[in-house]
Amino acid sequence: MKTVTATQASRGFSDLLDAVEHGETVQVTRAGHVVAEIRPAVPSTGRALRAALTGLPRLDDALMSDIAAATSLLTADESDPWPVD
Repeated sequence: MKTVTATQASRGFSDLLDAVEHGETVQVTRAGHVVAEIRPAVPSTGRALRAALTGLPRLDDALMSDIAAATSLLTADESDPWPVD
């Protein structure tokens, strides 16, 4: 893991992002203390969401009914606020 000062991170932010983009985790220090850790973003997937929701109770019928009622009130706004001349 790479460690840089806040000043170094500020002055070389593009290089820091390049390193993170290539999988490196970087700790940023200020006055000798770690204040941040920058790491690659974890891609979100449907599989990850399903795994996170596994074991949670299903929505009850009343809530499902409320969601259906609210959804039925939605209308598609087909007017274009910025028409092309």
